[in-house]
Amino acid sequence: MTAPSTAGAPAATGAPVLKLTGVNTFYGAIHALRGIDLEVGLGEIVTLIGANGAGKTTTLKTISGLLHPRSGTVEFEGADVSHVAPHDLVRRGIGQSPEGRRIFSRLTVRENLLMGGFTRSKAENEEQMPHVFELFPRLKERIDQKGGTLSGGEQQMLAMGRALMARPRVLLLDEPSLGLAPILVQQIFAIIREINAAGTTILVVEQNALQALNIANRGYVLQTGEVVLSGPAAALREDPTVRKAYLGEN
Repeated sequence: MTAPSTAGAPAATGAPVLKLTGVNTFYGAIHALRGIDLEVGLGEIVTLIGANGAGKTTTLKTISGLLHPRSGTVEFEGADVSHVAPHDLVRRGIGQSPEGRRIFSRLTVRENLLMGGFTRSKAENEEQMPHVFELFPRLKERIDQKGGTLSGGEQQMLAMGRALMARPRVLLLDEPSLGLAPILVQQIFAIIREINAAGTTILVVEQNALQALNIANRGYVLQTGEVVLSGPAAALREDPTVRKAYLGEN
């Protein structure tokens, strides 16, 4: 088995659809991301793992335009999108299911989904919604129910379904298993595989490192805003440092 690389980013298996080069992102004076290099190949599942505060969510926010890098570049499909507004990135094909779900609790399931499809026409939304319901049949059962009355697992399904309404070519998932019962965790990761198999490239942030590495093609380990380890997911699963720090093994 090939050992994980610690020198730069591993090559993506498909054509790079998403690429970060030397990205430095700040919160005021706080240097949150330090020279991040990262690639996601077309059709891949790539995972970011690391402890709380490592910079995982900041990386996704930088990609989605909620934060802009002070230096370095974010490229999507070959174009520099480092300073593009979030809503324009959605139109270009980057979707995100955020940490904590962030659904509209007073809106129904249907209304939440339509909010996710704000960049699409009414006809496109009517066409896309049945596809979302195929992935998440529970949402169809709850279609007229207020988002705030759903269970945690159902809210996570709604957050992911809402992101899919815009038909993203790259889907960013931030802690999709957070706070879910083990049986629901298995279900969510199975659905992530289905979404990817249908043609959507995925970048997933997860504290459940084992689950993430089990579905990913490649992974990056972040520590205090830097990539400290990267490589094929299978190799990372066997790396002693990863096993001890993130998989709970001695």
